[in-house]
Amino acid sequence: MIDELRIRRAGPADARSIGRVHVETWRATYAGIVPDQVLVEMSADGKASQWRRMLLRPQTGEVVLVAEMPQVGLVGFASCGRADNGALGIDGEIHTLYVHPDWQEQGIGRRLLCSSLRWLKRSGRTGAFLWVLAQNPSRFFYEAMGGERIGEREEKLWQVALPEIAYGWPDLSILPPACRGDRSRRA
Repeated sequence: MIDELRIRRAGPADARSIGRVHVETWRATYAGIVPDQVLVEMSADGKASQWRRMLLRPQTGEVVLVAEMPQVGLVGFASCGRADNGALGIDGEIHTLYVHPDWQEQGIGRRLLCSSLRWLKRSGRTGAFLWVLAQNPSRFFYEAMGGERIGEREEKLWQVALPEIAYGWPDLSILPPACRGDRSRRA
């Protein structure tokens, strides 16, 4: 069934589904880390509005990619583009990469990451990085995908200090081995 996964560029009509995946992924990831009330009050409609605005007025050099399954719909998404202020000395950033909790551990994250790295490379970026929670066991996924630990920071979110780790792919002229031969449809 995962062979039927399609990665494509998102449009405004995808905002509701992106909002749903965003909220469900955050609730699973941040449970026990941020106040429960924050996660309860977060709504798919609220996130959908934010994503719709972004998709209607995309920034130059930015893209949102979605992963969808036939007869299921959107199961993950990623956004990427220019790195803010050349952070960490790398010019491309994967801003978000979320896979709905029910669809994790099935290769969807790998295909979204590979598609994001390819898109950044095609758009002229020479490298890429993304920030992940230091406490999140999925960080080892990025190491398996050829990412190198290139930075650490403490991000303040809802009055909680969250240690984060940056994983980077500083040279996109050569994609990581895990992305070579990836059969994802080109976004």
